Amino acid sequence: MTALPVARPTHWLLGGVDEATALVEGDRVVTYAELHDLVRAERERVGGRRLVALEARPTVAFVVSYLAALAGGHPVLLLAEGGLHRHEHLLATYRPGTADALHPDLALLLSTSGSTGSPKLVRLSRSNLLANARSIVGYLGLHAGDVGVTSLPLHYCYGLSVLHSHLLAGASVVLTDLSVADACFWDLAERTGVTGLAGVPHTYALLDSIGFGSRVLPRLPALRYLTQAGGRMPPDRVRDYAGLCRERGIDLFVMYGQTEATARMAYLPPELAFDHPDTVGIPVPGGSFRIAPVRGAPPGCGELVYSGPNVMMGYAESLADLARGPEVGDLHTGDLARMTAAGLVQVMGRLDRQAKVLGHRVDLDRVEAALGDAGVEARLVARPDRLWAFTTRARARARVRDLVEAAAGLRGAAVRVEVVDELPVAASGKPDEAALRAHVEREEALRSAPPTGPVTAEELRDLYAVVLGRPRASVSDSFVALGGDSLSYVEVSTRLGERLGTLPAGWPSLTPAELAALGRQRPAHRRTVPVDVSVLVRAIAITMVVVTHVDLRQWQGGAHVLLAVAGYNLARFQLAVPGRRDRVMGLLRGARSVALPAFLFVGALAAVGHDYRWPTAFLVNGLVGSDSWDAQWQLWFLEVLVWCYLGLALLLAVPLLDRTQRAAPFLSALVALAVTLVVRYAWTGVEAGPTERYTLGVVAWCLALGMCAAYARTLPQRLLVAALAVVATAGFFGDARREAVVAAGVVLLLAGRPVRLPSWAAWALGLLASASLWIYLTHWQVYPPLEDSGHRTMALLGSLVVGLAVYAGVTWLTRTLRAHRRAAPGWQPGRPFRAGVTGGRGAGR
Repeated sequence: MTALPVARPTHWLLGGVDEATALVEGDRVVTYAELHDLVRAERERVGGRRLVALEARPTVAFVVSYLAALAGGHPVLLLAEGGLHRHEHLLATYRPGTADALHPDLALLLSTSGSTGSPKLVRLSRSNLLANARSIVGYLGLHAGDVGVTSLPLHYCYGLSVLHSHLLAGASVVLTDLSVADACFWDLAERTGVTGLAGVPHTYALLDSIGFGSRVLPRLPALRYLTQAGGRMPPDRVRDYAGLCRERGIDLFVMYGQTEATARMAYLPPELAFDHPDTVGIPVPGGSFRIAPVRGAPPGCGELVYSGPNVMMGYAESLADLARGPEVGDLHTGDLARMTAAGLVQVMGRLDRQAKVLGHRVDLDRVEAALGDAGVEARLVARPDRLWAFTTRARARARVRDLVEAAAGLRGAAVRVEVVDELPVAASGKPDEAALRAHVEREEALRSAPPTGPVTAEELRDLYAVVLGRPRASVSDSFVALGGDSLSYVEVSTRLGERLGTLPAGWPSLTPAELAALGRQRPAHRRTVPVDVSVLVRAIAITMVVVTHVDLRQWQGGAHVLLAVAGYNLARFQLAVPGRRDRVMGLLRGARSVALPAFLFVGALAAVGHDYRWPTAFLVNGLVGSDSWDAQWQLWFLEVLVWCYLGLALLLAVPLLDRTQRAAPFLSALVALAVTLVVRYAWTGVEAGPTERYTLGVVAWCLALGMCAAYARTLPQRLLVAALAVVATAGFFGDARREAVVAAGVVLLLAGRPVRLPSWAAWALGLLASASLWIYLTHWQVYPPLEDSGHRTMALLGSLVVGLAVYAGVTWLTRTLRAHRRAAPGWQPGRPFRAGVTGGRGAGR
């Protein structure tokens, strides 16, 4: 007779039989028998009872350490990966390793979602953990054949509950740090036969983006349920997933919980999800709810209060609190809720998100829900004088404002819409409201009085975060790492120079911490500020272009200098980021930032009968245009720049070429210069013709020369590039002065040192550099009538003023009312030519 396998009672969370799979990590499979042995050995190694701090990682090693600590009665302070360094205040407060004054029931310490930067922790007992795990096993119907996966971090109570409940049920857990947006995650899920997936609202947004229903679900025949918690998911999305799951025979469990309740308090039975998508359902087994009155709440609404064996022991804010016993009977959740006619709990919002703006009460959750129902994702932060709305969609700024004003009952300056690179989420996947609040405080600080005292890394971090729209920027993130480019460089370099008194060499690649260490002492007030040489060259060059075109002076050559500046900035920004995909995407964004405004502006003129033709709007005139100068050639600079960006993106998409360029950037730039010069000489010889000098294949060497200037680090390298600049420009125009202008521009870039200028001059040059694209595009329509009537000075001033005004308007629209005192990021400029002139001094200056 064969004996049936039995479970070992050696750990209160391990319910699997010996032969069953407990954990899977990569190619490693750990059975319950092996896991028992590993936990026993680790428990013996740890020794006597004391407080243990662990970084939660989706690895077998972590799970063994965690279970061993629980088995040995050691309270565990659970931190996010890297938390031992990021949360030193917790380690200083609670002193892991201490064996004194630990309550015998204490098993786990977790941070609450709202206590970032605070020593406040949730105290959980062994009975809390066990009660919650049992209830989850019960309502999900978990069994030994189930396979879970760590789609959420294990330091987050929701993610940790997946591990607890599956191990208690004798099921398997696949350990991985892959995101659901990664195709490899689904390869792993398919290979291991995952049966359940847990996610927060952000997870489901990612699932939408990868086509979960059509592309992923067919690959997962074993999948039997999805769970969602961690915040309100828009009812339409709940209904969509409920319908999808119903079609595929999969259960969708919408859930509700808090760390204070060891993860779960309520769940919505799957059969009710489609008809009641705006509710969180019924209490978990063993729990109950009641609605406590709240003054001023709508009829039938009040604070949701939960009772059950999974309610925490209490909070801890000091080491002494770890000796305290259970102190919480009923858990006041802080959520405003009501019971529906169907007997289901409907959470209306957080009581602490009931804000007052200019004396007007605003329910932030309700307003965000209204935005979500309208298909707009946004986050709100309330201040006494203003309601801030954050979105990633610049084009939706006006719609976001309208929706917020309608839902909140505020108007005008009381609502401010900010466009950010991304809406920050915490490691748990939940919205990171603390990061947005900090972003608001930084923006307000930048608009306040100038800081005093030593320069701090946090101050410089705040500068980067606000100007670049990156709320989660840290003191370890450089300008380049945060995605800074030539469009934002002007403003950041100017502000940085004001704070440091100088611009250190290579500052875009230095972190705020490194920059602060270089300039700890804030400079005394000076009348001059450092201006980056590329900003200076860029501003002077666009001014030369307009001066030449209005016939005030003949300062030709500026356009080709600007092409070198473009290559110089390209090497410093788009090519400086790590990762092939990020570099390629940076190049594509750079091309778009030039091509899109040019297309819209020129296309609009062409549509109303202007001389411009559609090939010019599409930046292909060099391919299909005339061989003689006409108005269609005016955009040659933009055409060359965009196609150079696209061509380089195509080359660097090849892994071998990307690795080669990264390994030897200066040599690669020299090779690019050599190749483009060979093409030029083969095409035209030494001197280029009247339109050849504006053709992609003939002038691409200018951009390559700028890249060489950026990568030249040593004196011999700089001397070599300077010599190459002289050789490359010699004879190109058949005009020695014009050739000298181009060579001199490259030499200035090689110098690389900031130029100290009066504050007013630095401000003016920065503004011209930022607005140069729009000055270039619009001046063709401004100066001819004034020049023809003999008002050349007015033609110059009018061209600059109109370009600056258009730039300001576009910035206001696309950057959504960023701080009024700073110049918004500008466009990489082009270099125009005088319309309607063939050859002679008016052509292609």
